[in-house]
Amino acid sequence: MSAFDDLLAFQRQTEALSSISERLGWDQETVMPRGATEQRAEEVAAIETVLHERRTDPRIGEWLDQAEAKDAEDQRILDLISREFGRASRIPARLATELARQTSLAQGVWADARAKDAPEEFMPVLSDILMLKREEASVLADGGDLYGALLDDYEPGATQAQIASLFNAMRPRLVALRDEVLGADFQPEPLNGQFAQEAQLRIARTCATAFGYDWTRGRMDLAVHPFSSGRWQDSRITTRVVETDPFNCIYSTIHEVGHSSYELGIDSDYAFTPLGRGVSMGAHESQSRIYENQIGRGRAFTGWLYRRMADTFENFSVPDAESFYATVNRVTPGFIRTEADEVQYNLHIMMRFDLERDLISGRLDTEDLAEAWNTRFAKDFGIAVDRPANGVLQDVHWAVGLFGYFPTYALGNVYAGCLNKAMQAAVPDLDRFLVMGDAGPAVEWLREKMQRHGGLYPPRDLIEQATGETISEAPLLDYLEQKFGDIYRL
Repeated sequence: MSAFDDLLAFQRQTEALSSISERLGWDQETVMPRGATEQRAEEVAAIETVLHERRTDPRIGEWLDQAEAKDAEDQRILDLISREFGRASRIPARLATELARQTSLAQGVWADARAKDAPEEFMPVLSDILMLKREEASVLADGGDLYGALLDDYEPGATQAQIASLFNAMRPRLVALRDEVLGADFQPEPLNGQFAQEAQLRIARTCATAFGYDWTRGRMDLAVHPFSSGRWQDSRITTRVVETDPFNCIYSTIHEVGHSSYELGIDSDYAFTPLGRGVSMGAHESQSRIYENQIGRGRAFTGWLYRRMADTFENFSVPDAESFYATVNRVTPGFIRTEADEVQYNLHIMMRFDLERDLISGRLDTEDLAEAWNTRFAKDFGIAVDRPANGVLQDVHWAVGLFGYFPTYALGNVYAGCLNKAMQAAVPDLDRFLVMGDAGPAVEWLREKMQRHGGLYPPRDLIEQATGETISEAPLLDYLEQKFGDIYRL
């Protein structure tokens, strides 16, 4: 066997172990007994120790020196393995193991603290994780930008300065649109009533099927914080149910189907290789956000969803499909990021970006985080946080060590704006299918342009190749202004 073949065989086993680790995480957040937290932390730490040993195995460096790429695909595999080897080799085994153990334990502490509105129970744990993440950032940055070193893990090539510049460009138009919409004479009616859990889940499953979710390679469960998990032949989704808000369940489901579709849509030849995963979290979010928003909250698809809701819920009182479209897209200040409308969603991300980079830099400590959150939220959204579960405790990300992850949600929205513009031009009769509850043509276009490539191209190259244009925030902002200007009769 050649050095390339040896390296790839070794990598396949590492990818398989990583997939097993991901299954443990899924189990912990869905069906694991609550009393098993400490045992699971040890299990996760053990497998992370093995994974770290494999990712830093000296033979990888030797194989990389000797391996020859026969084509661009092979070279991309070598580049991705080299990148992972370089990053992993800088992280001490002790740090990798301790991060895995602490973040596994923290998930249970966070969930309990959130349920009890008790941030004081979570902050000491978060402080420990933050110290570990600062150490990780320090060894990865090698004297450079700490926050940028963490961001690069989720969006390769992105920098803190680029994200700050993007947000500075987006904020004025988003705030102006938000203020104009909230001040409009026409305001859509909210959806009121009680909507039974099982009925919500039936509609959520129907929506997942409308987007082509492959139930032979996936399943849906409930979780405190919706997520998707897995790749290749096993990619699972979760959702949550609020009986006064069926949109929470429906659109969380569609969002996670977008993530899962990306993983299931990757070329099967790439399984168990570095190409067999989404290329970045921004690219991943582009799929979940375009499924959820541009398609799922569009006039055509909501026309179909309106009929499903009316047939399912006896107390459903929205008079017509156009009113329902406006209600689905109603803009109102709210506490929860995952429930935010399209106009305000990115403002939630900008706030988290500023807070977490202050945490990593040391400008902000965990004991002051809740107050800093509440102050910034009131400034940005004009309402006071009513309880910690609706404030600093709402997201699981920091509990599991995902510092640097939040900006990828906004990048995903920007990418989705670019993709939607190209897709609408390429598939001009898309609405004809969506109004019948068939998102197939949209999914097929996205699979061909985005999903099947996996990690073959760097994130920006992939988006620009798919759209034929340079990445810009303009398509997203133009889309938002047109859509909400129409709904609110501006």
